[in-house]
Amino acid sequence: MLKDKLKKYQIILASGSPRRQQFLKDLDLDFEIRLKDTEEVYPSHLQAHEITDYLAVLKADAFENELPDNGILITSDTIVWHKNIALGKPKNEQEAISILQSLSNSSHEVITSVCFKTNEKTTVIHEYSKVTFHNLTKETIQYYVENYKPYDKAGSYGIQEWIGFIGVAKIEGSYTNIMGLPTDKVFDYLNQLP
Repeated sequence: MLKDKLKKYQIILASGSPRRQQFLKDLDLDFEIRLKDTEEVYPSHLQAHEITDYLAVLKADAFENELPDNGILITSDTIVWHKNIALGKPKNEQEAISILQSLSNSSHEVITSVCFKTNEKTTVIHEYSKVTFHNLTKETIQYYVENYKPYDKAGSYGIQEWIGFIGVAKIEGSYTNIMGLPTDKVFDYLNQLP
């Protein structure tokens, strides 16, 4: 279906995230992976989706003048937004534990922005999902961090992992967005291409 429609395009995913790569495979898309190290630093005045929009575009801009004529570059960024603070990936075990303690027994938003870049234009979309955690005991958090090492995940957790099975009380919005890519919005965008 979508695969046939996109035959004339060369889709390039600029993400090392195994979850994002799997999502594009699960959407039955043919794509290649190209990676570039980008320092994910953003201006301090940015809030919520402004941060993820900025970082998704920053990652795409690293490929300026390198895209084939029929290329569509896809970049993405996800943060956890809690009490007006952006929570990215933890730097170490102590930070992961501290982040999860702050999320315990409360709600937060997961925001993902996706940037689609061609030689002609750059388009950014974003999605919000709300996650509510049960009260997480110190032992639960310690067990999760030690066994799952969530250092590559915004907010120090993967909803598709053990902590999501036992700790999440409620989610509102897109589940795949919480995992790092709002697949329905990506599908809709690509499906509207000429």
